[in-house]
Amino acid sequence: MQERQVDVAIIGAGTAGLGAYRAAKQHTDSVVMIEGGPYGTTCARVGCMPSKLLIAAAEAAHQAADTDAFGIRINGEISVDGEAVMARVKSERDRFVGFVLDSVQRIPAGDKLTGYARFEGPNTLVVDDHTRVHAKRVVIASGSRPSYPGFFEAAGDRLVINDDVFEWDSLPESVAVFGPGVIGLELGQALHRLGVRLRVFGVGGALGPLQDEAVREVADRTFNQELYVDPDAKVEAIERDGDSVVVTFIERHSGERLTERFDYLLAATGRRPNVDRLGIENANLTLNDKGVPSYNSFTLQCRNANGSPSHIFIAGDADQDLPLLHEASDEGRIAGDNAGRYPEMRAGQRRTPLAVVFSDPQMATVGLSYAELERRYGGCDCLASGEVSFEGQGRSRVMRVNKGLLRVYAEQGSGLFLGAEIFGPRAEHLAHLLAWAQQQRMTVAQMLEMPFYHPVIEEGLRTALRDLNANLQLGSRIIERCMECGPGD
Repeated sequence: MQERQVDVAIIGAGTAGLGAYRAAKQHTDSVVMIEGGPYGTTCARVGCMPSKLLIAAAEAAHQAADTDAFGIRINGEISVDGEAVMARVKSERDRFVGFVLDSVQRIPAGDKLTGYARFEGPNTLVVDDHTRVHAKRVVIASGSRPSYPGFFEAAGDRLVINDDVFEWDSLPESVAVFGPGVIGLELGQALHRLGVRLRVFGVGGALGPLQDEAVREVADRTFNQELYVDPDAKVEAIERDGDSVVVTFIERHSGERLTERFDYLLAATGRRPNVDRLGIENANLTLNDKGVPSYNSFTLQCRNANGSPSHIFIAGDADQDLPLLHEASDEGRIAGDNAGRYPEMRAGQRRTPLAVVFSDPQMATVGLSYAELERRYGGCDCLASGEVSFEGQGRSRVMRVNKGLLRVYAEQGSGLFLGAEIFGPRAEHLAHLLAWAQQQRMTVAQMLEMPFYHPVIEEGLRTALRDLNANLQLGSRIIERCMECGPGD
């Protein structure tokens, strides 16, 4: 077995790993990046980009079939060529992957090591059975993988995950989607609009990232006007019969017990961090109840078993915090920078949390989660809210995208804008405006001083902010009251 000595070893060459590599190289030339799987990042291969390609095809089909209300008649039947759809998805996907591979190829060969790494000790990694790496510092950027309950195995080789969808040569006739989260809703609605018969089943009532009950109820009702989504399904059995998956469930609207056959069961029930195969128990780290290392969210530095700061850092999906590309990129840069300059530490810039679901209508969350805002502010009535329905919003009605609800939140006393939950048209753009405002620590009054053109969807945002402003109580006495109940802890 070969032996290598390095200053920094990085486990994983995805978005976080590549960011960590570039940052660490600013401080030392002695860096090695270890990757056991294919290069190309989760986003480019099986995540953000191929899913948006499928969604784009679905939107084209949906818009072509929905022109009558504008007085536009399309003669002839609109047909979906599944082979052509998937050919474009895979072709463009491969193009995006190629860009990532080009950047990886520019990394010196001596800085890359192929194989799966495991901790043999806090400073020692064994890569497959060929190399032992002795590292002064380590960055864990091993990513995540799909996770699903064991009873899904009854579907056999008809059980698929989102990775598998993008390898299809054509579209199936039917799919049972389990998990109405980000992946399940995006892929489920896209497949439905491309002519695939499907149902979406969930557990516990969750729907995407939405936590505000008012927004979630509107989203649930709106989705079910187009396709079957049951966020709290009563599924009695999953069985394999020939080439089909047979699902027995209670239909949410009628209460009837149904048994239906599907070509595939798509498991979209979440992801788990790839730390369980790293021999993490040999790294002398404090682990949480899910086996993930505890770490400082500003420096990404892990904690030793005795609670002291470690020479090991963690970034990206591996830390199970915010599994989003822009967060992985930021975290990789922070972790790599600190691993390179260790033992000096610098707190990295953490941006306002921002997440978007590319369903139709889109979903978006800005700032702390609604549950966290309720925990911090709700108990003492220091959280103010405002809202707007898009049903009557001018520009939205003009374009016939007038569905959804936007809720915005602020701190009583100061009027400080805290965040938002959106289910509505062009949410990806509204969310960016709100995230910028929140990161700049703007008050609601300051936001209302910004220009709003007419007629635009952003006027709906102004309506929500006006509603929020009307519900605010401002002044030092209110601030003192809210400080006493500890909303900022």
